[in-house]
Amino acid sequence: YYYYDKILYKFKGLPKILGFEEAQHLYYARQFKGNLVSTSDEEFKTLVDSFGQNKNDETINQALKLLSKDPTNLDLLMIIVQVYRNKGDENNFIFRLNQFRLLVEAIKSSGDGKSQKTPFVVNTVGDEYVLLSVLNIDLNAYTRSSKRTKGGMLDIWSKGDDNIYIKVAFPAHNF
Repeated sequence: YYYYDKILYKFKGLPKILGFEEAQHLYYARQFKGNLVSTSDEEFKTLVDSFGQNKNDETINQALKLLSKDPTNLDLLMIIVQVYRNKGDENNFIFRLNQFRLLVEAIKSSGDGKSQKTPFVVNTVGDEYVLLSVLNIDLNAYTRSSKRTKGGMLDIWSKGDDNIYIKVAFPAHNF
């Protein structure tokens, strides 16, 4: 059995010791948690503004505050990783990068993204874009179509004969 709080404790302190299954449970359990940070929240928008203005210390403080509410938020982790890299803060950069990679690997292991039966499965549309960025997908070269499926929406990113399938899972209370 995997207990979210126990896994989260490891993730916050020593993400490198988390096992593969624990990382998957941690990432997908996020759907069941309340008090999540959304990209539409004013606090998140303020964070993005600080980040865009290269206000590194302000961005870090805001990101840490938001991560205390929502520690597995990929958007927040991606921003704080970039800020620590920009500042040259190697220890914090590596620590947050390990957290980020752990969650991205959990997503990448959910499927191969090559068919409707084996899509990558993400919790949010934001996570979909993070994944596509990590996969080095040039979004300008692809077109996206969507269709409703059991438990979520399936986005199909197409470029010629190349397709990438990503399922954005609905939160459990919407099933």
